[in-house]
Amino acid sequence: MIDRSAALSSAARAGERRLYWFAVLLALASCLPVLVARYPQMSDYPAHLARYAVMLDGGRSADLAQYYSFHWTWTGNLGVDLLIRPFAAIFGLETGGRIITGIIPPLTALGLIAVDRQLHGRVTIASLLAMPFAWSPMMLIGLLNYALGQALALWAFALWVWLDRKGAVWWLRSALFVPIGLVVWLSHLSAWGVLGVLLFGYELGMGRGWRAFIAPWPLLAPLVVMVLVPGTAGTFSYGPYWWVYKQAIWLKAMRDTVYALDYLSLVVVALAFLLAAAMRRLDGRLGWAAVMLLAMTIAVPRHISGGDYADYRLVTTGLMICCLSIRWPRAPGWAITPVVMLYVARLLITTQDWHDDSARMEKILAALDHVPQGAKVASAVLVTREQWPLNHFEHIGAYAVVRRHALVNANFAVPHVHMLQLKQGGRDFDDPSQRLLLHHTQKVDLANFAPARQADWLWYVGERAPDTMPEGAMVVWRGQGSLLARLKPAPLAK
Repeated sequence: MIDRSAALSSAARAGERRLYWFAVLLALASCLPVLVARYPQMSDYPAHLARYAVMLDGGRSADLAQYYSFHWTWTGNLGVDLLIRPFAAIFGLETGGRIITGIIPPLTALGLIAVDRQLHGRVTIASLLAMPFAWSPMMLIGLLNYALGQALALWAFALWVWLDRKGAVWWLRSALFVPIGLVVWLSHLSAWGVLGVLLFGYELGMGRGWRAFIAPWPLLAPLVVMVLVPGTAGTFSYGPYWWVYKQAIWLKAMRDTVYALDYLSLVVVALAFLLAAAMRRLDGRLGWAAVMLLAMTIAVPRHISGGDYADYRLVTTGLMICCLSIRWPRAPGWAITPVVMLYVARLLITTQDWHDDSARMEKILAALDHVPQGAKVASAVLVTREQWPLNHFEHIGAYAVVRRHALVNANFAVPHVHMLQLKQGGRDFDDPSQRLLLHHTQKVDLANFAPARQADWLWYVGERAPDTMPEGAMVVWRGQGSLLARLKPAPLAK
């Protein structure tokens, strides 16, 4: 009888090890989209790359210095901005940015595994169900600093739980988490807030009463930095029609490429969490944090300090934590298999989509061969309202900054908000002036395209050819879904 029990125990441990290494393999596979795509297909990514280019140039390029200024500020939104310096020095800007992008999803997925193991002693269905959020809409949009900060927050939380399990003295944990909190905050303010909620929820779930409220105090160090070194303006806004928008971000919580699969994924996650709650299979050490994050999605405004999607970020993170809070340590194969299949299906679709659109982008970027150095380019990108997948080319014009040191209207350069500022171009050159948000039945009318009045070149990208062009525009290059036109020279507004 003893031998039989020992054999069963040994078999169980072997099964746990196999599941662990299988989960690690799945986590590492999350970098596949970046491996197959020369150009990361995140809608905001080119604009970030342009900001890095101006930052790293430091005024050496006369063209960039003429068009842009860069005011460095120590603030809670610098994750990749700090990492790109050494990576660009070693690999070059575009390759360095691609490598960092490829690191973030595996770092997130491995962080989920680390939390799962610390809470449950093994890899469970919880981290596998949460794994699709390594490629959440936040990552697909290109909110890299937040995505990096979220990954770091997961690892920091796993460390907090490990130290608690080991009975570490309070001063040791505090000494570690003062700098850890600063690092997560530097990566992104919202990720720092998520870490605080995770720590508070854990302490509450451990039944520590009032002490749960003071346990995360080591994370308060960034408040001192924010007081001593003011960063971006502390404004906030819910935006117009906020009640409609709040519903929309929930419906788009797992938005990627295939409408039906994305909605199915959301339904699976929601039902799994609700079923676990009904069966009392939620781990309170994460369950409290999940509930708080989901509640915060209603209370938190859309815009904070000029940044967009502050609440949308919490929807995707909250759902990820919901998955991670499910307590089913020995789920049978019939439950694990469809969860893994869902993740693999989503990952393969994203990978194929990135591969195809990266190839398209490479052909479109051939337009830059005809753009002179230091040009003034008005970028126009057609975005169809009825389209479900994110438009990967929305900021493609920013590649003209990276490769031609051009003035382009596709940069994040809001005064008093972003470190990058435009010296020329006026309001017509603020993002999102490049976006042509139209219904599929509307004409693509570029005759009065405002940024074109301040530029010498017009670079159009869209599935439909323009119905009208600015007066005097001469098309010098055409490609599939793109054209480049020479415009009448016009004085730039300042």
